[in-house]
Amino acid sequence: MSRYAELVFNLPVNRSFFYSIEGFTSVTPGIRVSAEFRRRKLIGYVVGVHETLPDELNGVEIKRISKVVDGRPVFNDTLLELARWLANFYLCSLGESLGAMIPGGKREREIAIDLPGREVRENFELADQQIKALERIASVNTGFFYLYGVTGSGKTEVYLRAARSALENRRGIIYLVPEISLTHQVAELFLGEFGDEVVVLHSGLSPSQRLKNWLKLLEGKAHIAIGARSTVFAPVRRLGLIIIDEEHEGAYKSSSTPRYHARQVAMYRSRLEHAVLVMGSATPSVEARYYMNRGVIEELRLPVRLSGGKMPLVEIVDMRREVSVLSNKLVKAIEEVKTEGKQTILFLNRRGFAYHFYCRSCGYEMKCKNCSVPMTYHKDKDLMICHYCGYREKPIEKCPNCGSLDVGYTGFGTERIEEEIKRIFPDFRVERLDTDSVRKKNVLATLLKNFKDGEIDILLGTQMVAKGLNFPGVKLVGIVLVDTDLQLPDFRSQEKTFQLVVQVAGRAGRVIPDGRVIIQTYRPDNEVIRLARDGKIEDFYERELELRRELRFPPFYRLLRLVFRGRDAERARKCAENASNLLGGFFKRLERERTHETGTKEDDVEILGPVEAPVFVIARNYRYQIIVRGREMKIIRRLVRSALKSLRCKNDVYVEIDVDPISLL
Repeated sequence: MSRYAELVFNLPVNRSFFYSIEGFTSVTPGIRVSAEFRRRKLIGYVVGVHETLPDELNGVEIKRISKVVDGRPVFNDTLLELARWLANFYLCSLGESLGAMIPGGKREREIAIDLPGREVRENFELADQQIKALERIASVNTGFFYLYGVTGSGKTEVYLRAARSALENRRGIIYLVPEISLTHQVAELFLGEFGDEVVVLHSGLSPSQRLKNWLKLLEGKAHIAIGARSTVFAPVRRLGLIIIDEEHEGAYKSSSTPRYHARQVAMYRSRLEHAVLVMGSATPSVEARYYMNRGVIEELRLPVRLSGGKMPLVEIVDMRREVSVLSNKLVKAIEEVKTEGKQTILFLNRRGFAYHFYCRSCGYEMKCKNCSVPMTYHKDKDLMICHYCGYREKPIEKCPNCGSLDVGYTGFGTERIEEEIKRIFPDFRVERLDTDSVRKKNVLATLLKNFKDGEIDILLGTQMVAKGLNFPGVKLVGIVLVDTDLQLPDFRSQEKTFQLVVQVAGRAGRVIPDGRVIIQTYRPDNEVIRLARDGKIEDFYERELELRRELRFPPFYRLLRLVFRGRDAERARKCAENASNLLGGFFKRLERERTHETGTKEDDVEILGPVEAPVFVIARNYRYQIIVRGREMKIIRRLVRSALKSLRCKNDVYVEIDVDPISLL
C-alpha cells in the first residue's frame, strides 16, 4: 500500500505538499526529511502521514522524498499544535513556524559563551514575601503570575524553589532570560541545584550541541531548559512551569519571521499544557502592568531588598553645564568608590567610539551607503561600521562633498568612554562589556567572574550590564547618557528609558546600604527621568497608561505593522499603496457585514499609511510601512490576511508582517 508524507517547508508558502515515502518505514509526523522542491533539495517537516492523496492530486505525478534526516521525531504532537497556533497568530506559514522552533538558526544574537560547571549552593531561609509568593504559585496547576519586586528582592530564589517544587511533582520547566549573557549566571545556579536535569539552549552553542540538548529534553533525559526567547519552544516533557525573567525586555520579541513575542507564546503554551507561567521584573512592561490591574495576571509583590542593601541614592547631572563626557560629579564619585575598595558600573547604550562623522565646513554627514543611518566609528578597528547592515569603510580624511580637511566626530560610544576613563584613571582596572568585546569564546564568562571576584574596578558596558546581573561589590552606577532612547520616534521610547534607568540603578548597593547612582542627561527636567530617579514606579505606569489610552496605543489598541521593502523604491511604494487600498476595501466590506448582522458598525479600525519607515533604507532596501490599528487583533488579522491573499506585487518586493510590534522604526 502506498504511503504519503504531508510536508511543509521553511518558506513563506501557506500550504502543504505531498511526497511518496515508499521504501521509508520510519517516516512519522514530527520528523524532518530531505526532498526536492522546485529543483532545490530542502529540509521538509512531516506534519502528517496518509495512505491516500487528496482528490485534487489524483493523476498528478508525486515525487518521492530523498532521505529521512531524523531517526526519531524532533516535534511531538504538542509542539506541532503550538506551531499551528504560531502560524495563525503571527500570519506566517506552518513551515516558517517550525523552522523558528527547531535549533539551528541564529535566532538570538551570537555571543561566544562557555557553560559553567556545577557549583553547590548553600540553602538559606526565605523571607515572608518569598514564602507567600511560592505558596500561591504552588496552590494551582495553571495560571499567570507576576513577581513584581524591586531589584534585589529575591525573585531568582523564588524561581529556583518553584522549579524544585515542579520537578518534585515530575513536571518540566522552561526558564527564559532576555540575553544570552544572562544564561551563564542562571545556568550556574540551576546546574548547582539540579545537575543533569538542566540543559541550555542558545546560539552560543553549535547547532549539533543545541540539537543534542533538544533531543535530551524530547526523550525525557532532562527536564529543565534554560535559554533566550526561542527556548519557549523547548520540547520539555510534562511541562509544569514557564519562567520569564525580566519580562519587560524587548529581546523577547523576534525580529525575523515569525515575529513572535516569547511572552505571548508562553501564555498560550501554558494554557495548552496546563502549566503555570511566572513572569518577573522590577519594571514590568506597560502591557503586563495593565493586565495585572485587570486581574488577567495575578500580581505577587516583593517590595523589600533582602540582601541588606537599601535602594540607592539617585542623582541627576545636567550635562549642558559640563565640558567632558564624564561629569565632575561622576569622576569624583568613581575616585571615592575606588578608595573604599568598591566597584563601579558605567552604562551607555551605544557601541563604538563615535556615532557621527561629519564635516565642520559644510555639514556633510558620513552615512552608510546601504542604509539611511549614520555610520559609527570603531577606533579599535579604525573602521566606520553600520550597525544595521554591517557595512564597513575606512574613515575619511577630507570631506567628499566640499573637500575640506576640517572633519571630525560627534557623539560617543562605549569605546570613547573606555578611552576617557583610562586617561583619567590610568591605574584603575577597566573592562568593557558589549557585543564587540565578547565575541571570542570564554571572554564573557571570564570577565563576569573577574568582576564578581573584585579584580575589575570599573565595568563599562551597554545593555548587557543592565539586566539581572548581581555583583555584591558594586556601590556606584553611572549612566553616561540617558537620552539615547528618548530621541527615538517610537511610542515606547519613554517606557524603555524609564525601565533602563530603574534596572541599571538596581545594580548598585544590592548588599551594601549606601549605593549611589548618577544619571547624566541633557534633559534634566524630563518627567520620565525624574520619576525613575525618585523611584515613583506606579506614578510612571499611571501616566504612561493614560497617555497610551489617549493616543490609542497598546495595551488599549492592538497594532499590526506591514513593511514593504525592495531595492526599487517605486515598486515598494506601489505595493504598499495597493495593500492599503485592499485593506480599505476589505474593511468597508466587513463593516457592511457587521452592520447587516448586528445593526452596529465594526470595531474602529484605522489604516495608517503607507509612509516611509522612520529608517527608510536598510541594506539597500527601501521601506514603506502601514500600521493597522484596532481594538481586536482577530479583526485586524482577518483584514490583513484577506488583503495579502489578494495582493499582487513584483517579485522583488517583500512584505514583513509584525503582529503587536514593539518598535515602529
